[in-house]
Amino acid sequence: MDGTEAPRLPIERRSTRSTCCYCGVGCGVLIHGARDAQGHERITGVEGDPQHPANFGRLCSKGRTLADSARSLHGRVLQPELRRQRGEPRRPVDWGLALDTVAERLSGIVERHGPDAVAFYISGQLLTEDYYVFNKLAKGLLGTNNIDTNSRLCMSSAVTGYKLAFGADGPPTCYEDLEHAKTVLFAGSNAAYAHPVLFRRLEDAKARDPGVRWIVIDPRRTDTAAMADLHLPIQPGTDVALFNGMLHHLIWEGLLDQRFIDAHTTGFAELKQLLREYTPRMSAEICGIPANDLVTAAEWFGRSPAALSLYCMGLNQSAHGTDKNLALIHLHLATGQVGRPGAGPFSLTGQPNAMGGREVGGMATMLAAHREITDDAHRAEVEALWTLAPGTLSPKPGLAAVELFDAVRAGKVKAVWIACTNPVHSMPDIGQVREALQRAEYVIVQDAFADTDTVPYADALLPAATWGEKDGTVTNSERRISRVRAAVAAPGQAKPDWWIVREVARRIEARLAAPGAAPLFAADAPAAIFDEHRALTVGRDLDIGGLDHARLDDDGPQQWPFPADAAQGQARRYGDGVFATADGRARFHVTPYRPVAEQTSARFPLRLLTGRLRDQWHGMSRTGRVPALFAHSPEPGLRMHPDDAARRGLKAGELMRIVSKRGELVLPLELSDEVLSGTVFAAMHWSGQYLSSGGINEVSQPAVDARSRQPELKHAAVRVEKAAFGWHLLAARRGDALALRAAVQPLLRDCGYAGLSLQADPDADDDAAWLVLRAAATDAMPAEWLAALDEAMALAAGADTLEYRDVRRGLLKRVAWRSDDAGSFIDGLLWTDARPGGDALLRSALTGAAWRGPRLAAFSALAEVARDPVVCVCRQVTESAIRSEVRNGADVAALKQRLGCGTVCGSCVPQLTQFVRQAASA
Repeated sequence: MDGTEAPRLPIERRSTRSTCCYCGVGCGVLIHGARDAQGHERITGVEGDPQHPANFGRLCSKGRTLADSARSLHGRVLQPELRRQRGEPRRPVDWGLALDTVAERLSGIVERHGPDAVAFYISGQLLTEDYYVFNKLAKGLLGTNNIDTNSRLCMSSAVTGYKLAFGADGPPTCYEDLEHAKTVLFAGSNAAYAHPVLFRRLEDAKARDPGVRWIVIDPRRTDTAAMADLHLPIQPGTDVALFNGMLHHLIWEGLLDQRFIDAHTTGFAELKQLLREYTPRMSAEICGIPANDLVTAAEWFGRSPAALSLYCMGLNQSAHGTDKNLALIHLHLATGQVGRPGAGPFSLTGQPNAMGGREVGGMATMLAAHREITDDAHRAEVEALWTLAPGTLSPKPGLAAVELFDAVRAGKVKAVWIACTNPVHSMPDIGQVREALQRAEYVIVQDAFADTDTVPYADALLPAATWGEKDGTVTNSERRISRVRAAVAAPGQAKPDWWIVREVARRIEARLAAPGAAPLFAADAPAAIFDEHRALTVGRDLDIGGLDHARLDDDGPQQWPFPADAAQGQARRYGDGVFATADGRARFHVTPYRPVAEQTSARFPLRLLTGRLRDQWHGMSRTGRVPALFAHSPEPGLRMHPDDAARRGLKAGELMRIVSKRGELVLPLELSDEVLSGTVFAAMHWSGQYLSSGGINEVSQPAVDARSRQPELKHAAVRVEKAAFGWHLLAARRGDALALRAAVQPLLRDCGYAGLSLQADPDADDDAAWLVLRAAATDAMPAEWLAALDEAMALAAGADTLEYRDVRRGLLKRVAWRSDDAGSFIDGLLWTDARPGGDALLRSALTGAAWRGPRLAAFSALAEVARDPVVCVCRQVTESAIRSEVRNGADVAALKQRLGCGTVCGSCVPQLTQFVRQAASA
């Protein structure tokens, strides 16, 4: 050091074992963090935990970028905010005033209108300890069962199916069964996208044993379906007819395990009577598939030494989701394919802690530890454990998600507390949800992120800690409880969810509780809350009396049941043939096929399907913060079969208006033969933060399953028509993409169509990325709107900006530049015209390459180059590079070796396999 350099500050580095916050696989992660000499903490990286039994070190593209999602505090809720009255903006307050106000408002509503005038809508992304305190506040203190969760939208039909068939919630299977299965049946599950790490295990098992057969049941040819040995592209919603037809064939061919049926089940005779009419031919006609394919699926399943079913939203999100689950479970019971390695019906959970929420009874239709609200003895048990007076707990089931918001809209529920979820995007028929929150007397939103569609409706906004900042537990799809640990302190004034709820509860308790009553909320740490929770499970089917935080810290993740005298948890359930019913027998149920809730018609002739993208998750409040995760599917769109588009005179890229009985939205058209003729598909993720609409749930179906109360989010009848707009805009800017998005988002609602996307800058040596806006309107947007856009995106004319205007033709072209030693680079652009334009210039800018030639040439017509999709996000390998290698004879192994694609997270391997197969068949 020569005396002029500033001394380097010491940095403390450390790694923290925790769990991924995305899907229900429950992958273990190592969070790498650093603290500088001033005490500032940040997450610097993440990798898979090689010791975690769910993933053994593997992560998908979403999990690998968790550190990127935590890098910026832009868009975080950092302090409590309150609104004095509707129509006024919220103002920052301290925690004391926020907690006092929320407690006072809720107490007052209960005193005036009764406990059922209050409701809670929470999330499968909360930790078990958070869930527990919410449940105790609602049911134990306030006396209302109006507490439901967004897991109602994902898993409630699977829960109901398990309870009706086996007597208790919870899959009988485990992840080891993925390696043992000889026949794998995917039903309504695009596991390659939704559960990628489990899909890697299935791929490995199939590579070791090519005799393993995959059957995929899905109306779309997804990446999962494209890798199947047998794909059954059934008509949407016809799953029950398919399963009934398969079971009919198993009966006819004598492929039942009659000994198992006689010894361990009841109700088969009644089901068999129904199945007489479900011949393979009739069932196949309903499903729209060849009868021979149905028979093949039944034969493979019935003759397999170990048949495993993996199912998800395609079965559950239906007005007949419970019957779909039961009809699939029937195949396992009838063939004895349950309770042994590689066999069983395995519901793949959609959220990281949907299972934990069910364990604590955090839904409107259940009590803690899988107890029933309507059971007098069960209520008495919980009252005793919570030291409540007899009769405190309400015997009336609460309002499930759809009914809950209907009740808010009708004025029956006056106040709603929403935590860690975004119902204004994720609920069906979201126009009704907006109206409900506008009418509510009091809305509390507790969240880590300010930029969700629900936050604007909050009268009280409470800042919550999030992934990397929280301590507690979650339970994954195989009933395995894992520790979640904080790697850094929560920023600003954000607090753990359990702490926020407990502090409000203690204030309400002081006001409402009877004199001398024992305090309900004495537990003051996640470990103590977990101890309360496990005490409620002792003697139940999910007994975890042998677990606590200390044991999980010492021994790692554990499966339940894990009673106090156990050495380890139980991997598989019902191996002894004894089920959780009163007589120990599993139940068959009569499951007639019923069509989807909303039929197509002359006015609404197309069936809309919804689903996931590979690299995004739910409403994108976290994955939407990572530009690299947009590369595979950079923009929203509506997929339609090319023949359907040709008959309607529609072309790719044109803006389409999608209309249902409930609402409408506009999306660009994508042509794809992955969808059947007569169906269209749109991803669920795009919200009002990225669109001028609220997303695909503007038009979705709110009908619910009569038993599970889960809505039919998967199917709706729609019409699609060309949206005529006379003015189009393309704008892009390089910089702090999250700050740019926040500035531009308020302008979207004024457009007939608007879509935002983030794009990575491949050569950026900082955190800079691109924000891309496409917009359209009937007429040119007003000058003040364009001025606001200029300000938001810093695109106003200046020294480093070139501009071309043609007032007569309504043209405006503007290009912003930056220069350094490497040359001249496009830094932003704005393009308006009567027709969409500017794509060639945008694609040139997104490459990050220096501009060649005079700057004025940017205004001339550039050669149009088709978008080259990024297939491998981890290595940024494009489709053209992959197809070039495939044409030269490369197989998947060679692609991995030459290009590096598929060698990191593996999420792109199904698509690589498709390219190789397509080349071989050609």
